Amino acid sequence: MKRITSGKIGIAQGSKILFSDFADGGPMWTGQGERESRHSITFKESFHLAPAVMVGLAMWDIDHKSTSRGDLTAENVTRKGFDIVFRTWGDTRVARIRADWTAIGAIRDDDDWEID
Repeated sequence: MKRITSGKIGIAQGSKILFSDFADGGPMWTGQGERESRHSITFKESFHLAPAVMVGLAMWDIDHKSTSRGDLTAENVTRKGFDIVFRTWGDTRVARIRADWTAIGAIRDDDDWEID
């Protein structure tokens, strides 16, 4: 469990089109086996500590002739940002994916100070 001891909580949100591989014959649409699409997200303002990050599919366009397989996750979460990662495998053909994300965590308070 993440405990937020600060009285200041920040929420950052965004949306990211991860790929549109049907348009240009990219690997998610034409490939086979394990495939990955990774995108770095930078927060407009840094959190005090690494926040909790949730990602979800906001739009997906998948071929109905193959099994629909996908794994969407947030990796490498820091105070400044994180990576959105979508993975698929087998014969799955994914035309495009859009992911929405929300980060919630402690932010700096004007009363905070650091000793170097």
